[in-house]
Amino acid sequence: MSIADWPAQERPRERLLAQGAEVLSDAELLAIFLRVGIRGKSAVDLARELLSHFGSLTRLFAASADALQAVPGMGQAKYAQLQAVLEMSRRALAEELRSRDLLGAPQAVRDWLRLRMASLPHEVFMILLLDAQNRLIDAVELFRGTLTQTSVYPREVVKLALAHNAAAVILAHNHPSGLAEPSQADELLTRSLRQALALVDVRVLDHFVVAGSAAPLSFAERGLL
Repeated sequence: MSIADWPAQERPRERLLAQGAEVLSDAELLAIFLRVGIRGKSAVDLARELLSHFGSLTRLFAASADALQAVPGMGQAKYAQLQAVLEMSRRALAEELRSRDLLGAPQAVRDWLRLRMASLPHEVFMILLLDAQNRLIDAVELFRGTLTQTSVYPREVVKLALAHNAAAVILAHNHPSGLAEPSQADELLTRSLRQALALVDVRVLDHFVVAGSAAPLSFAERGLL
């Protein structure tokens, strides 16, 4: 049965308009994005199939163009639209970070980091550079690959902070394994960077570990700073 044949109060778009987006399931939200289904399947059916195939919204968003287009009913246009939605979400959150004291907006920081880093297949180290009011100046990806003390050079982090006249930084890296628990190397690196930045009067406010769909782990909340 087509969604158009459903009672109005059960249709995802009408429910969103009447009750708000937060009441919809992942499949219903995805169905609104898809707009139409395929022969024999409504948009909701197709959305459920996509979520079942990829396992979650996070994995769906991280899917390659080839993987997405292998699903009947999906093509280049849908892949492009999905990537556009993700990038708009990242940019909207980045705008919020630039206008707020990040110490007072920890959830916005976590949301942005998840959108930016959770689906990457490789390990990345990022630094968020903040002004004296803890507002975002810029976010820079410094290193890729396995994160160790030898691959992340404190002098490069210090140079970047000074070049942006940063008063504070938030460090972040991802664990493609999906396990957010910090390693001993993560803790040693954080300590090394904090000591190096302290020499030029730049504070390290936090270090986040991003892994899968879980909330990024905060070193500050763990008492590791």
